[in-house]
Amino acid sequence: MSVIKTEHLTHTYSQGTSYERAAISDINLEIEAGKMIGIIGHTGSGKSTLIQHFNGLLRPTEGKIYVDGEDIWEKPKEIRKVRFRVGLVFQYPEYQLFEDTVYQDIAFGPKNMGLSEEEIDRRVKEAALFVGLKDDQMEKSPFELSGGQKRRVAIAGVIAMSPEVLILDEPTAGLDPKGRDRILGQILEYHQEQKKTILLVSHSMEDVAKYTEQVLVMNHSRVDMFDDVEQVFSRSKEIEAMGLAVPQVSRVFLSLREKGWPVPQNVYTVERAKEALERIMQQGGKAHA
Repeated sequence: MSVIKTEHLTHTYSQGTSYERAAISDINLEIEAGKMIGIIGHTGSGKSTLIQHFNGLLRPTEGKIYVDGEDIWEKPKEIRKVRFRVGLVFQYPEYQLFEDTVYQDIAFGPKNMGLSEEEIDRRVKEAALFVGLKDDQMEKSPFELSGGQKRRVAIAGVIAMSPEVLILDEPTAGLDPKGRDRILGQILEYHQEQKKTILLVSHSMEDVAKYTEQVLVMNHSRVDMFDDVEQVFSRSKEIEAMGLAVPQVSRVFLSLREKGWPVPQNVYTVERAKEALERIMQQGGKAHA
């Protein structure tokens, strides 16, 4: 069953002026509940505009958006409720922190949902645990924390609302490799434990290949591909033609394949590369090509 569905979704900026531009055009897609999906595309492809429609931050110029089968704009005055069901974490979300303590920042969303103090407290503590925040950090000012810790506070604030869909726009931007792996590992753990739908917008093909199940590729305001990770990255030449880079390990294996090595063309993670090379070595290498 689809948790998010769009029909002929179009958004045009500066409509009716000389600056008119279609940021997304005629998008028709269905996102299954419980999936972890990567969203990629070149700068200006429409990624950010698309995800801001999913929780009603932007209203379509044309077309419709459904969450659990309900047209989210059927009752415009109730659009705020959609944002509790589809949570969006912006790129560099730590710039949105504003409360006096970490606890208060995480509690902001649940409070606006009108929950009881007991339920708010439970959600705040669970969300903090999921993202790896410690008890002694909860009463600190969020501005005393490191960049990675601030990022976790911002993500926890959305998780605490327990949305059906969690959308993260470049959640690891600006972090060092260790911080990036920690954040993505926690997001994956949250997905596996909570079975929630997660949309991960990223410029890192390696991260998308490693952590997601399906990939949605935006190109010139439209959905160019939407399929399992393996199927998308097997179309590496098409992806590169869009100005995107496939995972480095995929490029290495394509080169090996062109030189006659009997390697699969759908290698896109280091783990899968290791398995493929071990099989080749056991079979005697190139002699079996």
